This record gives sequence, C-alpha cells and structure tokens, in this order.
Amino acid sequence: MKSKQKQAFKNEMKLAIENYWQQNYLKAFKHLENAHILGQRSIRAHTYSHWWMLRVGLKRNDFREIFGQIMRIIASIIFSRIWVPVGNTGGANVSPVKPMPIPNELAVLMDDFEGER
Repeated sequence: MKSKQKQAFKNEMKLAIENYWQQNYLKAFKHLENAHILGQRSIRAHTYSHWWMLRVGLKRNDFREIFGQIMRIIASIIFSRIWVPVGNTGGANVSPVKPMPIPNELAVLMDDFEGER
C-alpha cells in the first residue's frame, strides 16, 4: 500500500477500534469492512482487519461470523499476495471469493487496484 491508501486504512482501523471499545459493534464492523477493502493486498493489513472482525463476532456471540473470520484469517495469510476478490468487504455475510464494487469514497484512495475497478 502506498501512503494515501495506508493512511486511509489506518484511519478506518482507528475508527473501528474506537467504536469497538464504545461497544458500537455495528459501526465498528462498517469501518472494518472499509479497512478490509483498503488493506486486502497487504498480508498484515488484511489479516489485522479479519482479526478485529473476529473480535466483533465474539462480542456479538455471532457464531457464523466467528467461524467465518477464523477461516478468513487463515486464507488472508495464504492468499493476500496471490489473489483477492477486489472490493470484497470481508464479513461472513458475503462469499469470501466474491469480487464486489469498490465504494467511490474508497476507490479514490486506492492506488494498488488500478485497472481492476
């Protein structure tokens, strides 16, 4: 990730974690989905966003999310540099291999998906 995208990722994670500690898990998860889109091509960022999604799943006692995030954490470590479904939001409510449209507010921040939007 280049600086603009990396800063946007860090900001989304900061907002997600703040909302997590305020027990606003729905809002935290939305920021985590944004962070996931921004950080998919970085093993560290991709895995970190899934780790926090797992934490939200645990707080909400959402077994589907918990299982889905455990599987996605493993996959993020293996596949982040090989192939990712562009725009995928990363939650267990979507297929882990489904490409999705990148929201415009994130697309303008992204520098490593040129030509794939």
